[in-house]
Amino acid sequence: MKSMNIMFYEGEKVKLSEESVASPGENEVLCKAKKSLISIGTETLCLRGIFDNGTNWKDWVKWPFNAGYSMSGEVIEVGEKVDKVKVGDRVAVTTPHQQYFVANQDDVHILPEEINHEEGTWMSLACTTQLGVRRADLEMGEMVGIVGMGMLGQLVAQYLRLSGARKIIAIDPVQKRLDIAKKSGATHALSLDVKSSEEQISEITGGRMLDVVYDITGRPDVLASCIPLVRKLGRVVLLGDTTIPTQQYLGPGVVFKSISILGVHAFVRPDVATIYNPWTYKEMTLLFFEYLMQGKMNVKELITHKFSPEQAPSVYGKLLVDRADSIGVIFDWDLLK
Repeated sequence: MKSMNIMFYEGEKVKLSEESVASPGENEVLCKAKKSLISIGTETLCLRGIFDNGTNWKDWVKWPFNAGYSMSGEVIEVGEKVDKVKVGDRVAVTTPHQQYFVANQDDVHILPEEINHEEGTWMSLACTTQLGVRRADLEMGEMVGIVGMGMLGQLVAQYLRLSGARKIIAIDPVQKRLDIAKKSGATHALSLDVKSSEEQISEITGGRMLDVVYDITGRPDVLASCIPLVRKLGRVVLLGDTTIPTQQYLGPGVVFKSISILGVHAFVRPDVATIYNPWTYKEMTLLFFEYLMQGKMNVKELITHKFSPEQAPSVYGKLLVDRADSIGVIFDWDLLK
């Protein structure tokens, strides 16, 4: 079988490439893509290809590169030992943008009837942001700031609202993102650069400053500007990973204020549930799906654009230049001719 895949090439080039797809092994399933979600920040960084030596980015992105990791599809064939999934099941999978793909049956997550394919594409990012919220060890009543209200920032705001945060302060220079952030749970929205936000944060918190700040920008210059926003013994959570950490610095106050800087990566999660940490990828996915079905989370309003995969070169070209009006960008594989 042949599959049309969205591929990145050196020099910020994007093309659809026809690739062969193997038959599923005994514990694998073959799926046909329905929708896939662009992880805008990560994928544009991959496409630019500017990485410091020694980073996971440098090891991960090799040309040609099959980008993406947020897919929903339909099972069209199963291996002889597959017993958890059947032909016709609608599934969410962490796999790149490709028309057909093979996955282990343990890595696909069946979509409940109440959840559509577009919502299912958010599974991967929803689990990553769950990890980020858990990483901060939040307590009820804490005040939290989010710097960067793109895809991850919007999901973090929704989880913080469910976690009992007292104040959720969204910081982003793009007003459209802030308008959506208010729907996601932000109690305050600051339309400015984080470097200019200290005075307003102090006013909102009554001089106490924030318990936690999330840096979700992936920009090397933002971390230092987050330090003044948190109280003594506060926490700064890096949910956006810069590709050029040699240009990232702390600035003053980290030691004096005894601040914790906490990193979050999607794969630092337990493979097997224990009494100490039951939150495997499967359990986080089930929780996300339940929140969607209960109406406690909403990703439909985060979807801003839909395209055919054939439009990928122009879509990524625009995102490289200006992504201010883009949050959830979906490829609809049913539109592929």
